[in-house]
Amino acid sequence: MRFVPTAIAGVTIVETEPRLDGRGAFARLYCPLEFAAAGLGDFRPAQVNLSRNTARHTLRGLHYQDPPRAEAKLVRVTRGRIFDVAVDLRPGSPTLYRWTGTVLDEDGLRALFIPEGCAHGFITLAPETDVLYQMGRNFEPGWGRGLRYDDPRLAIAWPAVPAVVDDKDRNWPLLGADV
Repeated sequence: MRFVPTAIAGVTIVETEPRLDGRGAFARLYCPLEFAAAGLGDFRPAQVNLSRNTARHTLRGLHYQDPPRAEAKLVRVTRGRIFDVAVDLRPGSPTLYRWTGTVLDEDGLRALFIPEGCAHGFITLAPETDVLYQMGRNFEPGWGRGLRYDDPRLAIAWPAVPAVVDDKDRNWPLLGADV
């Protein structure tokens, strides 16, 4: 695996190095020793989730969980294509409220690692898109929070206008005026 840092510390693109032969390809998608060596801490998936999205331009997020239930996640597309976004929410971080985004698709075998303290969201760029999440902590109801995907203070450059957005995601609060 190759670990490509982004402009936000800890948010990392994880590229695979598939081995090709006459049968096709084989690739390692996760290894705790390699993650630790890349400085991504002790990330060990405790839960695996699938987000199935039927329509193109479906938007999910921006989601996070507050400490002490903050979640790290490794996000990968198994079918389709997304523009994946992480927003830094860590107090004292030099990149607080900044975002980074990358395209993930079924062919690239890339993933985005999102550390604790960052919000996550995506928009589908193809219909019938499946997104696989490896979560560093089991989900606990009541700890989930969110930010508005269209918050002007974040100014995320989504590559398309969302066509499908859940009411909960549409109604998260905007960041305060003190930001």
